[in-house]
Parts: sequence; structure tokens; C-alpha cells
Amino acid sequence: MALRLHTYWRSSAAYRVRIALALKGLPYESVPRHLLRHGGEQRSPDYLALNPQGLVPALEHDGHVVTQSLAICEYLEEVHPQPPLLPADPRGRAAVRAMALAVACDIHPLNNLSVLQYLRGELGQGDESVTRWISHWIDRGFAALEQLIARHSDNGRYCFGDSVTLADVFLVPQVANSRRVQLDLAPYPRLAAVARHLESLPAFAAARPEAQPDAE
Repeated sequence: MALRLHTYWRSSAAYRVRIALALKGLPYESVPRHLLRHGGEQRSPDYLALNPQGLVPALEHDGHVVTQSLAICEYLEEVHPQPPLLPADPRGRAAVRAMALAVACDIHPLNNLSVLQYLRGELGQGDESVTRWISHWIDRGFAALEQLIARHSDNGRYCFGDSVTLADVFLVPQVANSRRVQLDLAPYPRLAAVARHLESLPAFAAARPEAQPDAE
């Protein structure tokens, strides 16, 4: 399976895909796309030809391009189903997808680079206001995830059940983002405990931003 991942070390969306690739033991070529240098390398003509959205990550597989982190993770699940990142039963799969989507759709998009640049540029917001914005949406999402983890986790080590799922793959990068704005995780003890356990696992450690070849 020849894989090329267009990535950026600090991108939480790319971080998710790196975790999924590591969990499935899939080697890949890393193609860094610096999101700030030269006006954003993700906006270069060659990359826009590959991914018209101009976002990372994008995964190339045997001449085929898959974009959007959740779509990439589900694609990997279908073409390389072991170890599974989704439960076997439909209700379990729906619960895991819902938790992953709580991050991918409700938290992360509001704190994405393009949104923060708009807040600072077009709306003239300073760093303090932007940090409050980021923290507000993470807090709101984590409050819900804390309850969902209480409902679905079997042993307090994973978001759902007793093994790694896509919910965990999406949680850890968002927790990393929360640390960048010094968000207090004390109100979310279950979520924080799950994140600590997951970050101790080799696949999650290998995918962390600081371990990437383009890390600054």
C-alpha cells in the first residue's frame, strides 16, 4: 500500500490521520505543507490541483486522493480493516462516529487557522479575545464529550468500550490544541484520564506534532 500524506506538524486534522496510520501499522511518505510559510504552502497551485480545498491533510494512495481527515480515516478502515477503529455493531459505530464528529464538526472548525486569521485580520481581534474564543468552543465540546465518555467507556481508558476507536483518534489532537491555550482540563476528569492513557501508547506518541520531521 503506497501512501503519501500531505501534512503539517501542528495540524490537528493531520495529527488524527497520522495516529490512524500508526495504529494500523501503515508506512507512508510524509509530504510537509507549511500552513504559514510563503502565504501558506497549502495554497500553492500544485497542491490546489491535488486538493481544491487547500487544506491538510490529503492522502494519496496509488494515484487516488482522499481529503478530509474523517474520510481518510474511514477509507483506511475500509482498505485496511485490522486493527479495527470502529465497533462491530451499528449502534457502537454510530456512537463512535458521533464522538469523533463532535470534535471534527463542532469544535475544530471554529478554531481552525482560517477562522483565527479572520478573527485577527478582518474583525481586528487581539490575542486575548482569540484565546477566549478558542477556549469557549473547546470547553463547550469537552463538556459534552465528558458525559459521552462516562456513558460509553468500559474502563476509563478509552472514549468507547475497551479498545482504541476513531473517537480516541480525534480526541487526542484536540486535547493537544487545548494545552496550547492553557485550557484547564480539571472540569473533565474522565476525558483527561482517557487522553493521558492514549498519549502513552506508541502509535499516539509517534504521531504527536513534536515527533514529526517538519516540527519547528
